[in-house]
Amino acid sequence: MIISMRPHATREEIEHVCERIREFGYKVHSIEGEERVVIGVVGIGDVTACLESLEATPGVERAVRISAPYKFVSKEFKKEHTVIQVNGLAVGGDEFIVMAGPCSVESERQIMDTAESVRASGARILRGGAFKPRTSPYDFQGLELEGLKLLRKAKQATGLAIVTEVMCDRDVELVAEYTDIVQIGARNMQNFALLKSLGKCGRPVLLKRGMSSTVKELLMSAEYLVAHGNSEVMLCERGIRTFETATRNTCDIAAVPLLNEMTHLPVILDPSHATGKRSLVPALARAGVAIGADGLIIEVHPCPEKAVSDGAQSLTLDQFRSMMKDLKPFIQLWKESRVAAAVAV
Repeated sequence: MIISMRPHATREEIEHVCERIREFGYKVHSIEGEERVVIGVVGIGDVTACLESLEATPGVERAVRISAPYKFVSKEFKKEHTVIQVNGLAVGGDEFIVMAGPCSVESERQIMDTAESVRASGARILRGGAFKPRTSPYDFQGLELEGLKLLRKAKQATGLAIVTEVMCDRDVELVAEYTDIVQIGARNMQNFALLKSLGKCGRPVLLKRGMSSTVKELLMSAEYLVAHGNSEVMLCERGIRTFETATRNTCDIAAVPLLNEMTHLPVILDPSHATGKRSLVPALARAGVAIGADGLIIEVHPCPEKAVSDGAQSLTLDQFRSMMKDLKPFIQLWKESRVAAAVAV
């Protein structure tokens, strides 16, 4: 359910409504705007009786049932686009955000060279894996704590925000200490113990779509995060597994505008994992800007042929610089469309 309070409802009226909701056995999740408060209601109970009671409660403008199974992340709950503040950036706001960096943090020189170069090219967030989920147990698993320390050093040198992946709930506090955005990889999208832990981590979360997951399942995983206390969630389309083998994955590009219709959360596109081929990354990046993504996450490496993971899909520093230059007119149109949409609202 959604309870929309009247404009400028008093604090006493809001607290009374929340107390009535709890009396019916539901949990409360509120969003406070400049003029009104919207209260989300979740749980199991007598919906009809609760709705009727709340509609008659002072300060309530209207009470409605939410039809989507994902309550807090739906457009029904919040029509305005969520903007997430990260290290002075506004993800989901009026700036197109590009995250870039290597699949894995391999050495101090590698991550420092990459950070300095992608920053000069226009990236605002540095990506890099310290903990790596690999299909083979014999592949490089990441530098772990040492990798996190190197990411922090790169941030101190360049000012770039950091996004890195966490793989299990026992590492949440450690990773949250060193990063600005915690990433949930595709393989962990439905790791519900991890999702619950990240609901309390105090950091924004980048949630990647599972390789065999539907859009609804992605939104339900985002609901786990929000329902457990973390409203700062970004969704990431990174390609799904289909019968096609010409690319590493099949990029569901239509998922970007679809998610923009279904949810208020920012949407990021990952053209690197979606294709698995560096030659295709720039074209798909342009498509991501044009179709309404809030940002991109790109794999970049100083020497991809020597990369310990995902070298085939990583751009060189020069290729990334060229791609960012080519994206400028697309991003300018993106900004103009954002302004026009804001005026229309």
